[in-house]
Amino acid sequence: MNYFIGDLHLFNRNQTGEGVNYDGRPFATVAEMNQYILEHWNAKITNGDTVYILGDMAMRGRNEALIALVAQLKGRKILFRGNHDDLSDYRYQKLFADITDYREISESFDGQSYKLCLMHYPILMWNGQHRGSILLYAHTHNTVEETFFQKCVKGLNENKKLSVQQGKPIRAINVGCMMPYMKYEPRTLKEILSAQDARKE
Repeated sequence: MNYFIGDLHLFNRNQTGEGVNYDGRPFATVAEMNQYILEHWNAKITNGDTVYILGDMAMRGRNEALIALVAQLKGRKILFRGNHDDLSDYRYQKLFADITDYREISESFDGQSYKLCLMHYPILMWNGQHRGSILLYAHTHNTVEETFFQKCVKGLNENKKLSVQQGKPIRAINVGCMMPYMKYEPRTLKEILSAQDARKE
């Protein structure tokens, strides 16, 4: 089974009540956040699963506690480099099955196949977007930048001159862990798309 998540920012005090709590996360301390993510991750993920981490796993890679924590996270972990990922420690690098910037994969469930483009940063043009390919990204958190980007995607869908979608909507989905449909744990594509459909109702 494949799972997706991004922007965990492990050990970042400014994602908790110990700092400015940039995302308004429901954690008083870094220790509480890290423990919550660890427990919910391992309750869901098996070592036979693959977890695509779309950047910003943590603020630094040379922290002994960070290495120990990530080593406990189950599954085959593929990290997409984010702007906050410090990969200078070889021991930290070896915790991931692969470290990359961009990847295209196929996913299927309920008799349907999906092409996915995966990267840390949101972009407005990606391979196959007019033929149903879905961009999964992180980076923008739940901010004005995220709102603006989604407004641009909506504009692409509403532009009558862009009649090449072949009846399929252009979809770009933020899988940052703080998004309300992510709830700080990896999600399958089916879970992510079901949550998107529920938001439209």
